[in-house]
Amino acid sequence: MSGVVEAKNARVLVVDDDPAIRALLHHTLGQAGYVVSEAASAAQALDQRAAHAPDLALLDLGLPDRDGLEILPQLVAAGLAVVVLSARDATAEKVAALDLGASDYVTKPFDPDEILARVRTALRHRARLAGGAGAAGGALLRFADVEIDLAARQVRKAGVEVHLAPKEYAFLAELAGHAGRVVTHAQLLRTIWGPGHETDVEYLRVAARGIRRKLESDRPPGQSALRNEPGIGYRLDLARG
Repeated sequence: MSGVVEAKNARVLVVDDDPAIRALLHHTLGQAGYVVSEAASAAQALDQRAAHAPDLALLDLGLPDRDGLEILPQLVAAGLAVVVLSARDATAEKVAALDLGASDYVTKPFDPDEILARVRTALRHRARLAGGAGAAGGALLRFADVEIDLAARQVRKAGVEVHLAPKEYAFLAELAGHAGRVVTHAQLLRTIWGPGHETDVEYLRVAARGIRRKLESDRPPGQSALRNEPGIGYRLDLARG
C-alpha cells in the first residue's frame, strides 16, 4: 500500500465516542502504518494529545462532554492537523470547522480508503508548513501538465508560461499553499480581496472560470484539479494530475 511509507512514524489520534468506529479506524490506520491512539471524549482527547503528541487527529464533533468544535482550535494550536469526521452534514458546520483550522471535513458514513487519502493529504500539508514550503516558501507544485512555481510567481502549462490576471494568480497561489485542503470562500475573499468582501463569492467564480479556461480547457468535464466544494470553498486537488 502506498500510504505505508508516507505514514511511517506518523501518530494519529482517533476521537470518537462510538467504540465500533474507533475500532474500525484503529485497524484501518494501523494496517496503513500509523501509530494510533484513541479518545472517547473531549477531555480524553486533550489528555491523549499531551501524552502522545499526535501529528493528526480524526475528530468527531458529537462528543459526550463537549462539542468537538470547542477543542478543535486547541488541537490546531498544538500543531496537529485535524480531519473532522462527523455525521453533521450541514454546510454551516463544515464552514465553521474549516474556519477554525480543520484540514478537512468528512461526513459519516465514510469509506476507509477515503479516510486514508484525506489523512495522507493533511499530513503532507502539515509537513510542507513545518518545512517552510507553504505559499511563501517557494514550493513547485504540479498537476497534469501544469506547474505552479510559487517562488518565481509563474504558472506554466506544458512548459509554456501562462499569464494569469493578478487575482487569478492570487487565488491559485492561495489554494496551492494549502494544496489538498478546502479553503473556505470567506478565507479566500478576505485574503485576496480584503476585509469586507467575505460574501462576494461571485469574485471567486469568475477567477475560477478564468483559471480553468487558461489551464484546463483540454481536460474532460468534472476532471478539474480546481475543485469547487459547493457552499463551502475551493480545493486544489493535485492528485487529479
